[in-house]
Amino acid sequence: MEKFNALYAQSGGVTAVINASACGVIETTRKNSDKIGKIYAARNGIIGALTEDLIDTSLESDADIAALRYTPSGAFGSCRHKLGSIEKHRKQYERLVEVFSAHHIRYFFYNGGGDSQDTAHKVSQISKELGYPITCIGIPKTVDNDLPFTDNSPGFGSVAKYVAVSIREAGMDVASMALTSTKVFILEVMGRHAGWIAAAGGLAAEQEGDSPHIILFPEIPLNTAAFLNRVEECVKKYAHCSIVVSEGVKNAEGNFISEQGLVDAFGHKQLGGVAPVIAKLIKENLGYKYHWALADYLQRAARHIASKTDVEHAYAVGKAAVEMALAGKNAVMPIIVREKSDTYRWSIGEVPLDKVANVEMKMPREYITEDGFGITEACKHYLSPLIQGEDYPTYQHGLPVYVKLKNTPVEKKLNTIFEIV
Repeated sequence: MEKFNALYAQSGGVTAVINASACGVIETTRKNSDKIGKIYAARNGIIGALTEDLIDTSLESDADIAALRYTPSGAFGSCRHKLGSIEKHRKQYERLVEVFSAHHIRYFFYNGGGDSQDTAHKVSQISKELGYPITCIGIPKTVDNDLPFTDNSPGFGSVAKYVAVSIREAGMDVASMALTSTKVFILEVMGRHAGWIAAAGGLAAEQEGDSPHIILFPEIPLNTAAFLNRVEECVKKYAHCSIVVSEGVKNAEGNFISEQGLVDAFGHKQLGGVAPVIAKLIKENLGYKYHWALADYLQRAARHIASKTDVEHAYAVGKAAVEMALAGKNAVMPIIVREKSDTYRWSIGEVPLDKVANVEMKMPREYITEDGFGITEACKHYLSPLIQGEDYPTYQHGLPVYVKLKNTPVEKKLNTIFEIV
């Protein structure tokens, strides 16, 4: 029986655990070497596939591949490039067929969020539209936790843990200095349209007066007067006020408070930092001394404090993707299914890619308190299992040890150069 090769690629914003998914894909492929030949990786996502910039993962040791499980960011590079439709951008798909054919690739695994699953779905259509037999499986990943159908998105649990830990520690710092110094601290976190990451900060508040005192969500338009009143109440009651704010907070008209007027490669509006806007609002109206911090890349790169549950999820969906492909499935994405039980139990399910692509799962209103400034017990019940457990990397000289792969390029077989537009 002829064996064909597989291609894996990472897409979109990376996470603390996306390499755990890569580890799951590569290790499972190696265990099935009687069915799949080599497992290549595309350098910088779908761009590497289009430009024939492939990496031979077979040249990496088993130990280095295993170490991916403990290494943050994207080991093979990522991109923000969205394929157009086959009807309007046929040349892109014909190029993919050329690359796949030249390197005997019949399996394609694309690891990313909603936009990336759209790309995965389009690639899966190559068999029907262009007659080239390709099996395409999407692998879920996004810190935003906004993929539909899956209970949670791999990458989110670790960001949630980081944010909850950070606001707890920063809140204690502010509380100790509040008498004569800073009275308001604002932590800005990611979340363009969905407030899951901001909500995770609420896990830190276990007792009356604990930080954060206020959470601002994209799902709840900012009521300036009510917000300022709440800040003032907190300072009077607790001597300080700690706030977690999502980057996607909007005003009453539905406009992003921090919009810059720019868009990224996926067509999303670029946001310029909402924390200083909120800080200025407080200073001008209440006069309190403040500090603000932007979690930015720190929140999604913090593998040193990753959630063990999240790591296990990430590895499992990578492993499942290969198993699904070998079972003859196509155009599907493995998902995490939460079982009905008193303790957190989960399993792997699947969903068609066409149902996932470009769909955002926002926070249910019942997860946000009636006043719009906190999370409910139902939300805590959902979030809490996702941050459980520690899965520390090895430390050396006081620092975590992360693997850096050789990423040896595969020899190009095509004479033509493809330009990305």
